[in-house]
Amino acid sequence: MINTTTAVAAQPSSSSSSNTAAQSLGLKSFFKTPEGRYKLHYDKTHPSSLLPYALAKSITQITLADLKDQPVQAAANTSSLQPTSSYSVASSGVRYVTSKFLGSSGNGSRMLGFVGGNGTGSKANGGASKSSHVGGLNNGGNSTGGSNPSDGKGTYLIFNVGDTLYVTELNSEEKDPIKSISFGNSNPICHAFDSKAKDGHDFLIGLNSGDVYSVSLRLQLQDVGKKLVGAHHYNKDGALNSSRCTCIAWIPERDGAFVAAHADGNLYIYEKSKDGPGDSTFPVIKDQTQFSVAHARSSKSNPIARWHICQGPINAITFSADGRHLATVGRDGYLRVFDFLNEQLICGGKSYYGALLCCAWSADGKYILTGGEDDLVQVWSMEDRKVVAWGEGHNSWVSGVAFDSYWSPPTSEGESENAVYRFGSVGQDTQLLLWDLAMDELVVPLRRPPGGSPTYSRTQSSHWDSVVPVGTLQPAPSTKDVPKLAPLVAHRVHSEPLSGLIFSQESILTASRDGHVKIWTRPGVSDSSDTCTPTKPATTGFK
Repeated sequence: MINTTTAVAAQPSSSSSSNTAAQSLGLKSFFKTPEGRYKLHYDKTHPSSLLPYALAKSITQITLADLKDQPVQAAANTSSLQPTSSYSVASSGVRYVTSKFLGSSGNGSRMLGFVGGNGTGSKANGGASKSSHVGGLNNGGNSTGGSNPSDGKGTYLIFNVGDTLYVTELNSEEKDPIKSISFGNSNPICHAFDSKAKDGHDFLIGLNSGDVYSVSLRLQLQDVGKKLVGAHHYNKDGALNSSRCTCIAWIPERDGAFVAAHADGNLYIYEKSKDGPGDSTFPVIKDQTQFSVAHARSSKSNPIARWHICQGPINAITFSADGRHLATVGRDGYLRVFDFLNEQLICGGKSYYGALLCCAWSADGKYILTGGEDDLVQVWSMEDRKVVAWGEGHNSWVSGVAFDSYWSPPTSEGESENAVYRFGSVGQDTQLLLWDLAMDELVVPLRRPPGGSPTYSRTQSSHWDSVVPVGTLQPAPSTKDVPKLAPLVAHRVHSEPLSGLIFSQESILTASRDGHVKIWTRPGVSDSSDTCTPTKPATTGFK
């Protein structure tokens, strides 16, 4: 591992050059926390040849994929699949993605039939097509040539900019990605990786045309031809839903099933093993403002169900670790939490102002974080079914939130075991904020008595102590009713607005919306160790 305080003098690597550039912009290569310094280890980005106008086409998101301990047999089983069509590539352009694949075919000239957000084009297949493939990847000028593909045995970072997806080796000093794929007329918007996939198809991609793909990440990394091979295609050409796919997620503890949410407020449940489409039509939604569920008429159909969540775009979705609950946030400013197994709305509520943009579960499923256009980080309690704390510290929209499941609170003999949670947030103010949440230490504000001054107490008021009935969507609470949190750390980590945040065992990853990713190593991590492997999270901090 490179010590960023000495890297500039030691060698002209990508890390040292990025540190020099950061310093010229007034950015520091470290930030301090009570447990020590987090140091800037690597800076990943797209090829310098990317045209400036391409940066405005999408917002960069990031995903980690660890293939080191994954079996190879499943991916090899799909290697016999041959592409039926190829897609000629654009030489630059970056697309956001999370964990997956890529290659670059240089000989394809036949277009695959992607469409834009208007959903025009062939509508012959509304379900899954297992014979569709995307080719046309390029290396974007990186040092890894087409004759030297990755062995697919490491930890990879996937991100998007414009109409292109990039894959880079997380623990490599190389700044530029090793693979890229351009989607031309349709931009990748979201992606997800499943480390437990049994058939090799472990990576999902959602496009702004509404199309969805599942692929084997390892197969793409090992493919010399640089094209996306063996891809399963769902909602082809937006046949079922032509609005953009805003977010996508694997369903935990349910192999082969995933959900895709769209900009029209609908969410679809797919099973990747089904050929489909069967009868993939669903009844007309009678009331756009109400939650409703419709199932496919045929057992062979794919998708198998449609959930109408809200009126307007769904901005983010996330499952609890056990797959029991699903949280969604949307442009209408509401968080909604569902019992996914029973298809029931449990609770939810509105932001203080504007849309909600992001959400995340704690590892134990007790709390949910949300962030959005009100510049606040909201902490929701599943037990109380309401907001229990507001984090104030951002100066602009909050674009990413996450719990740090690898962090454990310091303990000493004689201290009571109070559950303490560490979480982070990033925003368009270019700042990373770290927070500590200890429920027993929250100071609960009381209402201002007539003619008096506001008072505060650790004793819960009747309003604070009340539990919201199941299925209730609450209005935004008064500022007098919610305890306030102050950030533990506030650090400007990028020069551009931030869009992504990931905690790994040995680092924090931050991404700016224009396609730059920074990896900050935790205090005490050896400079020579192989870092950033997203292994099983610790649970010490959760009671």
